[in-house]
Amino acid sequence: MSMPEMIPVDSSNVAAVGYDAEEQEIYVEFLDSGVYKYTGPDQQTFDELLGAPSVGSFLNRAIKPNYPYTRL
Repeated sequence: MSMPEMIPVDSSNVAAVGYDAEEQEIYVEFLDSGVYKYTGPDQQTFDELLGAPSVGSFLNRAIKPNYPYTRL
C-alpha cells in the first residue's frame, strides 16, 4: 500500500491530507496522532476538505462521523 501525495494544510491539528481517487480514500496526517485513512469519500468531499476555512472542523463534521477509518 502506498499513500497518495500529501498536501500540507494550515491547521492546528492536521499536518497534511491526501486523496486516492481510485480507492476513494482520504488520508489525514494529524500533528499528534499519526496517519488515518478514511474510506468512501468522493473527490468532491476531498476538494471541500481542502477548501474548508477550518480543516479540523470539516473533518469532525463531514468525514469522521460518516466514513470508516483505519489508523496506519
